[in-house]
Amino acid sequence: MLTTMMYLIMMMTSTPIYALDFNLNYDYSNPPSGNFGKATSVAPIEVIETTETGNINRSKDSAFAPPAFGSYSADTKGTGELLTPNISGVAPMNIGSGSYVTSGGTAVTANQNISYVSSPDASSEITTPPKADINISYSNENKFTLPDDLYYSDNSIGRLKIPSIDLSVKVYETESLESLAKGAGHFKSTSCWEGNVGICGHNRGVTNHFGKIHTLEKGDEIEYSTKLGTRIYQVVSVMKIEETDFSHLQRTSDNRITLITCVNDQPSKRWCVQAVEK
Repeated sequence: MLTTMMYLIMMMTSTPIYALDFNLNYDYSNPPSGNFGKATSVAPIEVIETTETGNINRSKDSAFAPPAFGSYSADTKGTGELLTPNISGVAPMNIGSGSYVTSGGTAVTANQNISYVSSPDASSEITTPPKADINISYSNENKFTLPDDLYYSDNSIGRLKIPSIDLSVKVYETESLESLAKGAGHFKSTSCWEGNVGICGHNRGVTNHFGKIHTLEKGDEIEYSTKLGTRIYQVVSVMKIEETDFSHLQRTSDNRITLITCVNDQPSKRWCVQAVEK
C-alpha cells in the first residue's frame, strides 16, 4: 500500500503543468461591469482662480502666533500676534474684523489689494497691484515696548491703580486664565509701556478686579507703574463693545491705556475703558 501511494505521488509531481487539461476557457475581451455601489459624493470639483501676483511673503516672517489658551481672544478667528513684527511688512490688522487699519484710523476691507508704503524699520517699499487708490502707511511713531526686563520677583510686570473705584492690582503678562487668577492680565499683543497698553481683568468672582471700571467717568485718573516709571492717564471713553472687537488694542502714537472686561449676563459684549496720558 505504501509503495502504491509513493508511486502515485511521484507521478503527480513529475507531470508538467502544461499537460494538465482542466477544459477551462477564459475570455477577457468583454468583462462584466462591477457593482461597486453608489458614489459617496456627486459634488462637482470647483477650481478657484487666484489673482495674486508678484512675490508674496509666506515665511515665518509674516506668520501669526496664536493667542494664549483660555484668553479672551482664544476662540476668535483671525487673532494672534506677528512673530516678527519689526520685519514682517504685513499691515496691522483690525483683529477679528478682517480689515486693515490706516494710520488715520480708516478701516479697509482685507479683500482689497492695497499698496503698503514705508513699513516699520524697512528701507524698501512693499507693494501689490492696487485695485483701489488706497495707500496705507505705517507710522514709525507707533510705540511698542516688549516685556523684557520688566518682570518683578513675583513675575508681575506692573501695578494698576484707579483711586476713584479703590482699585490696586498687579498686572501679569498675557491675558491667560492663570494671569487673571492672580490679578490683571496684559494683552500680549499690546505694548507694555510706550504707546497703547492693553489690560484685562475679571468682573466677578474672587478676582473681581474690573467689576467697577464701567462706572468710571471722563477725567478719572488711572495710574500705571512699571520698572520704567509711573504714568497717570485720564479716562476719555467708557464704552460697550463686541467681544470680537479688538480695534481698541491697536498700536498708537500717543501713550494710552485700554482696560477690557466682561459685561454681566451679556457674554457677547465687553466693557472697554480708554485713558490717555496727562
